[in-house]
Amino acid sequence: MNENFAGKAFIVTGAGSGIGRATALRLSREGGRVVVGDLDADSARRVAAEIADAGGTAHPLTIDVRLESDADALVQCALEEFGRLDGAVNNAGAAHVGARLHEIATENWRHVTGVVLDGVFFGMRAQLRHFCSLRAGVIVNVSSLAGYKAGYGQGSYVAAKHGVIGLTRQAGLEYIRDGIRVNAVAPGLVDTPIVGVLTDDMKATIQPGGKAGRPEQIANAIVWLLSDEASFVAGETMLVDAAALQK
Repeated sequence: MNENFAGKAFIVTGAGSGIGRATALRLSREGGRVVVGDLDADSARRVAAEIADAGGTAHPLTIDVRLESDADALVQCALEEFGRLDGAVNNAGAAHVGARLHEIATENWRHVTGVVLDGVFFGMRAQLRHFCSLRAGVIVNVSSLAGYKAGYGQGSYVAAKHGVIGLTRQAGLEYIRDGIRVNAVAPGLVDTPIVGVLTDDMKATIQPGGKAGRPEQIANAIVWLLSDEASFVAGETMLVDAAALQK
């Protein structure tokens, strides 16, 4: 158990699978209490039960990050269940691939940008309102390698993930004087359900050799950014990509 996290409370979106699940489990092992937020109610309950079975404390909450009201509900849930909120991970994601910009249907554009970019903004706004009252708190957003470079047929995802990095930089600057740290991680190719929509050729263009990382490897970086060990880090986006951006 890490003294950084003992007794503290966190919210994680998209926590029913992939990077979100790995992060929720890691925070629990370190002594944190977690609101497991996910659009899939069954997945949220399974992860919360997995944490409880391991001796941790978690509460599942069905949320749609595209809704402002659900962002507020996440914060309120942590306060009601745990009496506090110390940190947040805005991780929920969506992807649509295989269409060039002129081929992207409006509903697909709005779905991806709604989950990836609106979801981070609504989440941060609700979290920051609470943290400003405390003059303390830490937020980690999940961007992507696609936040740094284009990917063929991934226009909506690339635009949204670039936006997450921009929001992170802006919030890092605006809130550090309030004692609030905001950072992001930018994973390369990771073995999560979203990767299932990519072709092998797409995977090879993203990651050298097309080999995906594990969700736990990204969770390790997220948890470090949430910890006091990263107390002088704000407004940054940490690449966790096995040098994929350098290829």
